Amino acid sequence: MIVFDDAYYMRRALNEALQAAEEGEVPVGAVAVHDGKIIARAWNQVEKLKDATAHAEIIALTQASAMLGDWRLEEVDLYVTKEPCAMCAGALVNCRLRRLIFGMADPRCGGAGSALNITGFPGMLHQVQVTSGVLEDECKELMQEFFKKVRQRPKKKI
Repeated sequence: MIVFDDAYYMRRALNEALQAAEEGEVPVGAVAVHDGKIIARAWNQVEKLKDATAHAEIIALTQASAMLGDWRLEEVDLYVTKEPCAMCAGALVNCRLRRLIFGMADPRCGGAGSALNITGFPGMLHQVQVTSGVLEDECKELMQEFFKKVRQRPKKKI
């Protein structure tokens, strides 16, 4: 069996984030891994689906649960290009995710240790093991380029 490292899977998540950017979504991508195999891939689809909960993490968790036939993801690792928000971090705890690996931190809204520590809060029923900073520069660059283009777009007239 070939064993891949965190950077390999984060590059797959970056591919998903690129898809989001191409569709005008905030470029966050995620892949779920079980036994070394990618079992779910997702990107943000908030605008496309008109759904505030359609974050890459939530979509990937739903796909992973369907693939495994169980909501408990105790043997699943999730690779995400940006630190999950409070909603997504809560979902990671609730599904009992084994491990979260993310690229860039979100000091303003991150729920996995930056602004809040939902994934490691001692009062929760489960704590998620967290690794941060994997391909951080690439993840940040993609996000910064996206928002630079957003700021350059002409403003919509009301």
